[in-house]
Amino acid sequence: MSAASATPPSRAGRLRLRHSLDVALRGADLLEQKLRILRTRHEELLRAEEAGARAWRDTVREAETWLLRGLLHVGEHGLETAADGVGRAEVTWCAETTMGVRHPSHPSCQVPGRSPDAATPGSTALMHAEGAFREALRAGAEYAVARAAAGIVGDEVARTRQRVRALRRHWIPRLEESLARVGLALEESEHEDAVRRRWAAGSSDGGRCGGG
Repeated sequence: MSAASATPPSRAGRLRLRHSLDVALRGADLLEQKLRILRTRHEELLRAEEAGARAWRDTVREAETWLLRGLLHVGEHGLETAADGVGRAEVTWCAETTMGVRHPSHPSCQVPGRSPDAATPGSTALMHAEGAFREALRAGAEYAVARAAAGIVGDEVARTRQRVRALRRHWIPRLEESLARVGLALEESEHEDAVRRRWAAGSSDGGRCGGG
């Protein structure tokens, strides 16, 4: 049995129900406002994810094309020699908060330049491939961050929608039903009290008149 259905038919109980209903209605309004903002942000992140996926696929395709051309010129040994001069990349990102939801944003990809004493790529194709893979790495970082952010915000959209649905479809109607039931019970009780008072007043008047 819920707290709403267990509320006794009293004025204090009716006040508690009205307060609970007001709180539930305000809460639903606030959650719906949050849901609208989150949906807008989620749609933006989904578009960014889609665009990031296309950019990443395109840059990887271009890099692989240049890499294949370079391999045809210098072979695998030449590729290994060219790769020795490339340092390790570092990917970082910031954190953004949307309606209390923390998610990654603004990725940064730092790719160190080729070491001065390292051997240069043995072909122009490999030089183009190196630059193309740098771009592919940056595009991949942006895609990964957008995808992660869209997933996090999307999960919060689903949770918030579920909370709004629970309030609007279940909790608020139960409170309204309980409030109406308690109000009706109070009206009936007050009517019965009024009838009893009138009856008691009439009986008292009749007793005084008959005593003369």
